[in-house]
Amino acid sequence: MTQTTTKVAILIFDGLTALDAVGPYEVLRSVPGWEVEFVGKEPGEVRTDSGRLGLSVDAAIADRPDADVLLVPGGEGQRALHSDDEVLEWLRGVDRGSRRTTSVCTGALLLGAAGLLDGRRATTYWQSIDELRDFGAEPVVSRWVEDGKYLTAAGVSAGIDMALHLAAAETAPEVAQAVQLGIEYDPSPPFDTGSPAKAPAPIVEAVREVTRRRTTLP
Repeated sequence: MTQTTTKVAILIFDGLTALDAVGPYEVLRSVPGWEVEFVGKEPGEVRTDSGRLGLSVDAAIADRPDADVLLVPGGEGQRALHSDDEVLEWLRGVDRGSRRTTSVCTGALLLGAAGLLDGRRATTYWQSIDELRDFGAEPVVSRWVEDGKYLTAAGVSAGIDMALHLAAAETAPEVAQAVQLGIEYDPSPPFDTGSPAKAPAPIVEAVREVTRRRTTLP
């Protein structure tokens, strides 16, 4: 029997949020027979949104015109790509042949900018959820949302949940369960403030203020 390989392309760029990419990477690279690669505009290092961590682009998007699974992380840096024709055309091209097109956090906005979420249910980071309407998507407040082959995850850590669901859907639940155990993903946070619906109002406002400061910096 010939064993097939599932090719996963994770788009990375300057200003991405590290866990958006690395969380799903850790899940998907653990699936037997799956090859996961970081792709970007050109090989080399990109810096995350903190500026203090670098990730390495393995291959240029020009050299990777297709993938079985496409994953787009978020971070403030994705906004600069909304008008980048090379990236947008690459996303559309890969999507035409992908089995799954996915995003984490505000990566959904970049999928939207490429026209891939028009008329679809989708989610994203809680502070950006209403922006999905600008791209013709139907915003849904959920940890992750599935609409056909499209999977969008909420903010940052939600990408791990989405990736486990993806692994189960594409292989078998037992495979995803083994991966979850292998990475010992057994969340038990010290506080139940992981969504704006649960966090105290002063905490929600404090996080909003931090975001406002970041986005208004010159």
